[in-house]
Amino acid sequence: MALLGIIKNSFYLIILLFFWSCDNNNNNQAPIVKKQTNQKDIYVPNFDTDSAYFFVEQQVLFGPRVPNSNAHNECFVFLKNKLKQLGATVSTQIDYVERFDGYRMKMKNIIATYNPNSIKRILLCAHWDSRYTADNDTVDVDKPILGANDGGSGVGVLLEIARQIQLHPIADLGIDIIFFDVEDQGAPNNVLNASPNSWCLGSQYWSLNPHIKNYFADFGILLDMVAGKDAKFTKEGVSVQFASRFVDKIWDTADELGYSNFFSTRKTPPIIDDHLYINNLIHIPTVNIVEFDENSHNRFNKHHHKHSDDMTNIDKKTMKAVGQTVLNVIYTY
Repeated sequence: MALLGIIKNSFYLIILLFFWSCDNNNNNQAPIVKKQTNQKDIYVPNFDTDSAYFFVEQQVLFGPRVPNSNAHNECFVFLKNKLKQLGATVSTQIDYVERFDGYRMKMKNIIATYNPNSIKRILLCAHWDSRYTADNDTVDVDKPILGANDGGSGVGVLLEIARQIQLHPIADLGIDIIFFDVEDQGAPNNVLNASPNSWCLGSQYWSLNPHIKNYFADFGILLDMVAGKDAKFTKEGVSVQFASRFVDKIWDTADELGYSNFFSTRKTPPIIDDHLYINNLIHIPTVNIVEFDENSHNRFNKHHHKHSDDMTNIDKKTMKAVGQTVLNVIYTY
């Protein structure tokens, strides 16, 4: 009987270890191996969704990151210091820009650089400010939103990618991560004759005044609203027009990784976002990974510019699909 008990206990222990291992591997598995013909194996780090979620949460805890607010200032210091902790060379662009209604805002772009001397470079970017008004909501429309997904998610994913770059350096590739400010302070829909260029002021500023003279990257990837539950990322029009080769590379990578349920091959109309100005003004072919939902009020995430864009709107599975895809793209480039 004692022997039988030992056997049973050992069996249960093996089962418990098996399930613990399976659960643990979902987020902390060994680096993915990408084999290439006639080349050495390329190791791609695992994108940690718990870490990315934490980075989004840290931003949201400051409150709405609206320019000129205390939350905006505090988050700026946090992001700048975090990127330094993650091994990047960090610089900033600080200047005043005017909102569509003449309101002066203190813009703060944050630029993090890895391997500054590498000629071969990739640009990764997202905006870090949040909307000053809940203009798509029905309550408290005049109050700012938290912007967990719209702003927070792209930054959170890129911070986790920066953490992986620090842990697993890429010797022959330069990476520049830019957090653009004043992206989301454009004119509401009820403002007549407002210029479409009232949006994305931080990326317009940087594209005309890059942090390095004659800066160029082989291509760029913009992340915007990349954490909504069951999000679909389509081949957006501006991205296809200016960077079709890189659109195909990203979407093919997502398919290879098993994320085709997130990355749809459908082509959708162009939108105004930071990548528009990067493509048009500094001429770096840049792809926008942004949610498209034809059933929502404006074909973005259903919580877009609403107070419901809080941490309940952040889905780790979606962040995993985006973050792992981007990691594979840059590590195998």
